[in-house]
Amino acid sequence: MRFEVPQFIEIEDKIIGPLTWKQFVYVAGGVGILVILWVSLPTLLFLLFGLPFGILAGSLAFHRVNNRPFSIFLESFLSYAGKGKLYLWRKDAEQSVIERTDTSDVAVPKLEFANRNSIHELSRKLETQIPADPHG
Repeated sequence: MRFEVPQFIEIEDKIIGPLTWKQFVYVAGGVGILVILWVSLPTLLFLLFGLPFGILAGSLAFHRVNNRPFSIFLESFLSYAGKGKLYLWRKDAEQSVIERTDTSDVAVPKLEFANRNSIHELSRKLETQIPADPHG
């Protein structure tokens, strides 16, 4: 028994002429708002308020940003713009590590020091953990 596997499942079907259902709804809604504004407002106010609605309707219907519908881009933008932003900087709580890799026969210890050690304490660790002169 053979089964047909659907192809191109991510492409929406063209329902009304060359438009998908979403595109038709966006265009029809935009035209509807423009007709209402044209009837109720003078020409200058119609241009002032109607032009952004027309551009928005056209963008929602036909424009794609990074191969994704404009509606997803607009939703992401409004979500980002509407949320509060809090930027925090935290110094790492882990201790810093200084490690030296050497191919000679001298064993170099791994040095660890806390955040508030002074240069004197670090110098003291270096003096006590590293041999004086292995080749001399």
